[in-house]
Amino acid sequence: MKTIFFVLAHGAGAPSSHPWMRRWADKLRIIGPVFAFDYPYMKEHRKRPDPLPKLIAAHREALAEARKKFDGEPVLIGKSMGGRVGCHVALEEKLAAVVCLGYPLCGAGDSSKMRDEVLRKIFTPILFVQGTRDSLCPLDLLESVRKRMTAPNDLYIVEEGDHSLMVTKTHLKKSNEMQEKVDDRILAKIRGFIEGA
Repeated sequence: MKTIFFVLAHGAGAPSSHPWMRRWADKLRIIGPVFAFDYPYMKEHRKRPDPLPKLIAAHREALAEARKKFDGEPVLIGKSMGGRVGCHVALEEKLAAVVCLGYPLCGAGDSSKMRDEVLRKIFTPILFVQGTRDSLCPLDLLESVRKRMTAPNDLYIVEEGDHSLMVTKTHLKKSNEMQEKVDDRILAKIRGFIEGA
């Protein structure tokens, strides 16, 4: 497998120290080193995310810092907003791949507020990991966007997964498995995608 490292970005509402983020950082370390960071507004305990240009600048700074620490090619991976900002960074930086854990395609779940322009501009290989219950990214809308994308891209669907890729207890019981198993399959998909990118 190619030598890579991850730059892990949080979503709009919770920092890199959140249990969900820490769990995913631990999982990703099975594949390669992980550099997790917080955007400035989160460090300053402000609720409202910074404007996009500031988020992009902070993300690029984190990438530069990670490049000093680790060898290999960077993979930007982010939850929701962190994945979207990673796509913008990919327009300006050379990367192995971008992985979006719950891409927020529709602003506030409103399909008239599509955040697809960056996806049509990107050339870096990109993997979308999406839950079927994610109102911020209806799969039919994502499918139509993917058809218009130039970048090599793939979609991994988490059945009954929400915006955080958490599967309903009912579905887990019916499938006779734990969330851990679902996450392991996502991790295996990420590994396979990076190897092929």
